[in-house]
Amino acid sequence: MIKTRLTEKLGLKYPIIQAPMAFAAGGRLASAVSRAGGLGLIGGAYGDSVWLSEQFDATRGQQVGCGFITWALKKQPELLNRVLKRKPTALFLSFGNPVPFLEVIRAAEIPVICQVQTLKDAQYAINLGVDIIVAQGSEAGGHGEKRSTFTLVPEVADYISVHSPKTLLCAAGGIGDGRGLAAALMLGADGVLVGSRFWASKEALVHPNMLNAAIDGTGDNTIRTNIVDIVRKLDWPDRYNARILRNEFSDKWHSNTKGLKDALNSEAEIWQDALAKGNPLIANAFVGECTGLIHDIKPAAEILENIMSGAVKYLNKSYC
Repeated sequence: MIKTRLTEKLGLKYPIIQAPMAFAAGGRLASAVSRAGGLGLIGGAYGDSVWLSEQFDATRGQQVGCGFITWALKKQPELLNRVLKRKPTALFLSFGNPVPFLEVIRAAEIPVICQVQTLKDAQYAINLGVDIIVAQGSEAGGHGEKRSTFTLVPEVADYISVHSPKTLLCAAGGIGDGRGLAAALMLGADGVLVGSRFWASKEALVHPNMLNAAIDGTGDNTIRTNIVDIVRKLDWPDRYNARILRNEFSDKWHSNTKGLKDALNSEAEIWQDALAKGNPLIANAFVGECTGLIHDIKPAAEILENIMSGAVKYLNKSYC
């Protein structure tokens, strides 16, 4: 058992938060993680109110949190009040300015988690008084920026220790087993945010073919690109791109975004059809570099326990 400030603040058994992965992190996954002792988050993503209601219903009363892509929530701010009525354990905001939402979240007495990709953004969020900072490195699957987990996390930890000791810190990006959790704690984090490893779980909303493609891949097979946003016609801010598993589609278009935009109508239809059918040669899996550490599909509770037991083993090793 490892107790940290994160476990104490949120009443967790394990200092592990499951990332609110868009379209993959539904109520079944979030509730399984929370039930097993971590914090499960429903991926509010781009703001589908019907989907969100369905996923909260799927938790069957298990306490979970919810995450939003902040620039997308800004377009539908009413969704926040709907989620707050569900009394989430925490609200997770990323990829945009959290300021427009902080007052109403705090009024509901819900802890605020802000994910950041740079020290500058961490400083900004810390000065706003958010409860938990998630420092995300570029190793992560899905959207992010350029900084590495291994250097960003201790840099943020050092800033927190001097300027805001009460702020909690979680590490994210490339963390998929006990070694990652142990390393994050050594870097100064109070816990970790885990995405790809839970993406490859029995409860995640992911097509089996996409899961198998990720299991067969390694970190070398991932790439950071914006072609998946172009083909999905999503207006992501320029500063962010996404880490995905390479395939025939990305090999064709990654270095030819102009050509993709010119052929967008036909390519978008082809890509979406491939996603629905689980064709990993065309649709891309949103996984991080730790895909090379994923060799099977397990229940979320077993994944959680394996990460924790592995961390204990490595933290108990003596190197002196």
